[in-house]
Amino acid sequence: MMLESYVTGSWRTPTDEGAPLLDATTGAVVARVSRQPVPAAEALGYARARGAALRELTFHERAGLLKQLGTHLMEHKDELYDVSFATGATRGDSAIDVDGGFGTLLSYASRGRRELPAGSVYVDGPVEPLGRSGSFVAQHIYTPLHGAALQINAYNFPVWGMLEKLAPAFLAGVPSIVKPASQTAYVTERCVRQILTSRILPEGSLQLLIGGTAGLLDALTGQDLVGFTGSATTAARLRAHPAVVGNAVRFNGEADSLNACVLGLDGKPGTEEFDLFVREVVREMTAKTGQKCTAIRRAFVPREHLPAAQEALRAALATVVVGDPRDPETRMGPLVSSRQADDVRDAVRRIGGDAVLAGEGAGAFLSPVLLRHDDPSSPFVHDVEAFGPVASLLPYDAVGQVVDLMARGRGSLVASVVSHDTGFVRELVLGAAAFHGRVHVLDRDDAKESTGHGSPLPTLVHGGPGRAGGGEELGGINGVLHHMQRTAVQATPQALQAITGVYVRGAQRVEDGVHPFRKAMSELAVGDTVVTGTRVVTLADVEHFAAFTGDTFYAHTDEGAARQNPLFGGIVAHGYLVLSLAAGLFVDPAPGPVLANTGLDRLRFTKPVRPGDAIRAVLTCASKTPRTTDQGEVRWDVQVLDQDDVTVASYELLTMVRARSG
Repeated sequence: MMLESYVTGSWRTPTDEGAPLLDATTGAVVARVSRQPVPAAEALGYARARGAALRELTFHERAGLLKQLGTHLMEHKDELYDVSFATGATRGDSAIDVDGGFGTLLSYASRGRRELPAGSVYVDGPVEPLGRSGSFVAQHIYTPLHGAALQINAYNFPVWGMLEKLAPAFLAGVPSIVKPASQTAYVTERCVRQILTSRILPEGSLQLLIGGTAGLLDALTGQDLVGFTGSATTAARLRAHPAVVGNAVRFNGEADSLNACVLGLDGKPGTEEFDLFVREVVREMTAKTGQKCTAIRRAFVPREHLPAAQEALRAALATVVVGDPRDPETRMGPLVSSRQADDVRDAVRRIGGDAVLAGEGAGAFLSPVLLRHDDPSSPFVHDVEAFGPVASLLPYDAVGQVVDLMARGRGSLVASVVSHDTGFVRELVLGAAAFHGRVHVLDRDDAKESTGHGSPLPTLVHGGPGRAGGGEELGGINGVLHHMQRTAVQATPQALQAITGVYVRGAQRVEDGVHPFRKAMSELAVGDTVVTGTRVVTLADVEHFAAFTGDTFYAHTDEGAARQNPLFGGIVAHGYLVLSLAAGLFVDPAPGPVLANTGLDRLRFTKPVRPGDAIRAVLTCASKTPRTTDQGEVRWDVQVLDQDDVTVASYELLTMVRARSG
């Protein structure tokens, strides 16, 4: 089977004979991959032309499509499991790749609905006043780039590697062009066919390039992005491409790294932490046959526990069954190819050290390899990565020393510390954090819920400094914003509100005689306002509130002491009394579209309220966010003013409101 590219809306079959891709276990030809250059310029042009339709969708509409896609792919995952066996992956390995990829789509779908606005503009931070009268203001906004996200992916995660980049790009409104590594491209192609057959994504949202890399980056512009996963050497070469440099193309690199796991000084043999350390190292050495960018390559233990750790790891690794991944008894399959296995064997020779376990096996098969270095400063162990089931065991004597040793890897994706001593953990994390994208702290208290050293999560940064690429993938909403342009907009409040769809103080308010609480989501408009009557706050109110709530803080109950307070100079009303009285002024008590008050944001008390002051409230619809087909969240801007029209309290009120009347 000759693998095909999907470009400009159709599948394309290469005209050359191509190169064979072999089953890692049997050596049989699985597919053939073209050596011809891919039509990257065509794909980029098509993505830019089709991107407008994707940008017209709201964040929530895109999130809904991601949810549909993730659900659809889940229903067809067995097909991908079957084809993944040829890569050497066991069923457990494929779960990391396949289910992990689908889970990332669903995670971003959920996060997009919860954390992104209902429209297509992301507002960043508060409004910045630029003049005295309030007629000239500014705000930062994010809007989608008008290009494409070019993915250049590694061979080890042919499904997850694609989907973890596709999800944030699509949610941002940017089309993706996928260039998978040739060795496992047949898995990626099968997944892309499932996606396109579903017809869930708008045409042009996803294209696939399989073949040679000549000219791949030549047509990039300043509106495009490159997301790369692979070796640090290749990342450096691509980052220096003239089109990337000349057009300031956003380049996100996620490269191989010498990730570390540290057993704390308290991790004596027989402790839960010692056992957790052994389990974590063994799992990371053998999952995906060690072909994970997050796998543990350096395992540090207190010098006095080196013999015990060596024996425990040797015994655990000796039980690992290596064989055909299709066999349910197999725990670890072959590497992706014989060439990759040879590269790993060569790297082991370069790393050196004493072999605790010397991996054996012909072709693509290789048993676990555990090396011991009595001198932890041995240079090659901190420089050479064997991208397979290989780890080095190194001793250390003090926390400061192990922090320095970890840093010799020149930056990694993740490091773990296994310790129940919070003092040790604090010193290590603060010393090592600058060199790692993620730090995983494991002990007896979080072990049952821990996702593990090697599991990137959609909600957290996946990336790292220095050798690890210097970029970030995933990272929650930051992954979405990476595909968007942050722009400062300076305008009138009215114009800024029209741009963002969010109420800006100073913009026109609408008082149409209908209380906003009597309007359903479909009837309510941003800017709808009610201005209440006044309520005089009395000393009796303050005394009653103090007695009723038990809040007898002296500023509310002791005139002499309150007079000495430099902020008050006498008795003042409780802030929460002011809020309660304000609610009594603006709440419409009869049953209606408003279902519940779900919280307050950005609450500030800006001026003390004294007995005898008269307060009133101004309640304005600030934004609307659908949550289900039946209801949504309305955010209200609330200002509480005194008799001099000075703001005494300011906050955002959140309510759940019916979608429609009746």
